[in-house]
Amino acid sequence: MLFRDIFRISFSSLLDQRLRSFLTLLGIAVGIAAVVLLTSIGEGVHRFTLAEFTQFGTNLIGINPGRTTTAGMSGALINTVRPLTIADEEALRHIPGVIDTVSVIQGNAAVEYEKRSRRTNILGVGPSGSKVWQINVAMGRFLPNDDSQTARSFVVLGSKVYHELFGNSSPLGRLVRIGGERYRVIGVMESKGQMLGFDLDDAVYIPTSRAMSLFNLESLMEIDVLYREGLQSKTIAALLKKLLISRHGYEDFTITTQDEMLKVLGSVLDILTLAVGGLGAISLLVGGVGIITIMTIAVNERTPEIGLLRALGADRRQIIFLFLGEAVVLAGLGGLAGLIFGAGGAWLLGTFVPTLPTHTPWQYALYAEILAAVIGLLAGVLPARHAAGLDPVEALRAE
Repeated sequence: MLFRDIFRISFSSLLDQRLRSFLTLLGIAVGIAAVVLLTSIGEGVHRFTLAEFTQFGTNLIGINPGRTTTAGMSGALINTVRPLTIADEEALRHIPGVIDTVSVIQGNAAVEYEKRSRRTNILGVGPSGSKVWQINVAMGRFLPNDDSQTARSFVVLGSKVYHELFGNSSPLGRLVRIGGERYRVIGVMESKGQMLGFDLDDAVYIPTSRAMSLFNLESLMEIDVLYREGLQSKTIAALLKKLLISRHGYEDFTITTQDEMLKVLGSVLDILTLAVGGLGAISLLVGGVGIITIMTIAVNERTPEIGLLRALGADRRQIIFLFLGEAVVLAGLGGLAGLIFGAGGAWLLGTFVPTLPTHTPWQYALYAEILAAVIGLLAGVLPARHAAGLDPVEALRAE
């Protein structure tokens, strides 16, 4: 019996039992669709989160006051921790390889203009904030390079704050009140959107020293360092650490490179993607059990046919190929249908629910299709071996 005869008999057998074949195919299709859809959601969240973290560039290093790791020293030394200062930031700017730095203070206060008031995020930043964070000014200009101790009371508005307070009229040169103090508007930022739930457009930017006075702070909350592309983040971080230790006396700060954050984040998101894909794989195993059940029933029902084929000269290997072919065809067609439904579902989800990012990882889809064929192959082995082991005479006598 030729291979084309084996496939022809397999297809005709599946068509003779349309409902049973459809239900088996549906079990595999649901499993594949679940794998593709869930991994699409996981990969979409993965890409979205990484894009959120890297929208300010990939060559940034953040420095925060205090240590995040436990050190072997007495708790009495906690009071000797020195604050991060604007002078520290200015010293860091002169390290070789550093392009620029920005000091950061964050708080919340009401911004008032005439009878309108909006409580929003107040970001105290240096004049290099726009350059370091790669955010552009849509109207006017960013904060000027004033002396840190005598910075003028200027403010740059986020796009949402601008529209809420001024509508479509120009705010440039207007006076607003922030925390009871008057500030002159000199610019409006381009819309940047949200980063991990923080609305960058619902914020205003004032000089760092002004923000420290407004919120009665003695230390900077953060210093962001922008370094040249092509340099190793570990190298720059070591230079930053050495300089700050020389200024503070010991390591009372935390340096976080973006590479470290992305590495940890990437590993967590990879586990998330694999986990949701594993949930879909459970459906594939259920589909495999269905194939075993259906093929076992088929062997019992087609015992006379098997006996006739053996009597006509079909050997054990050809009988095995016959039933394995049916199992693989069922799994393959079910997998193809599952790919279509899974990718289509991910596309529809991304279209109608734009807040839930999706991205179909085709390598996972290919793996799922291969897995479906392998499950079909494995699920058909036992029934096929049972069919091939039937005695031809006894099989012909079966009713």
